[in-house]
Amino acid sequence: MSTKQKLGWAVVSVLVLVYALFPVASILMTSFKSPSDLTSGKFLPTRWVGENYEMIFVGSARDLFVPALINSIGISLIATFIAVVLATFCAYAIARLDFPGKKLILTVALAVSVFPVISVVTPLFNLWRQIGLYDTWPGLIIPYLSLTLPISIWTLTAFFQQIPWDLERAAQVDGATTWQAFRKVIVPLAAPGVFTTAIIAFFIAWNDFVYGIGLTSTEAARPVPAALAFFTGASQFEDPAGAISAAAIIVTIPVVLLVLLFQRQIVSGLTQGAVKG
Repeated sequence: MSTKQKLGWAVVSVLVLVYALFPVASILMTSFKSPSDLTSGKFLPTRWVGENYEMIFVGSARDLFVPALINSIGISLIATFIAVVLATFCAYAIARLDFPGKKLILTVALAVSVFPVISVVTPLFNLWRQIGLYDTWPGLIIPYLSLTLPISIWTLTAFFQQIPWDLERAAQVDGATTWQAFRKVIVPLAAPGVFTTAIIAFFIAWNDFVYGIGLTSTEAARPVPAALAFFTGASQFEDPAGAISAAAIIVTIPVVLLVLLFQRQIVSGLTQGAVKG
């Protein structure tokens, strides 16, 4: 590229970064503002304080935020693990086996992934209340599978189709069973795709708000995105924006760390599953 083209791409990249990161920077600045600073309209805090973080970890919002953080971590990890395991077997069957209806499975998975979540919350609310799953971890893990399984199946199916079938056949010629060939040959080769799918599924479960707010009523299972809606100030006249911003930053940290630490694996998994043939 010429110097002008490089300069143009650099300017575009900077503008995109500013556009994408400005909201995060604004929330970060708000999390360090005192209550009197919240209405000042200034971007930077007049006085940097950590009372908002103290409030959510050791202060008045501790009983609301800490249990919700534990719930989010546990529920998201369990839902991600189940979704990736089920999607791995399903995607392998779709990519490797010829059976009637496998296109229908992908179509149904796509339809489920685009189905509006809000439309099924009320029926689930009534059903969960009747069978005792309301406000429980399983009561959120099961609906989360409807969010994480479709994208996991689609991603892993595209990835498995790129793995040469000759490697599996060679292992079977050497005496390996179908399960041994899958476990010792296919799974190691599919590790980047499985890892990428797990991260994407975790992000989806971690960020869910509709199921979290509709299928819980106490701190027993309420995740962080839903818990943020219940933050209040020390009085009815105090704005809880500072505490909410501090909680939002804490919740964002795991996502940012995962992307920064495993960005190569994520890009590798997505690109290897994106080119066919």
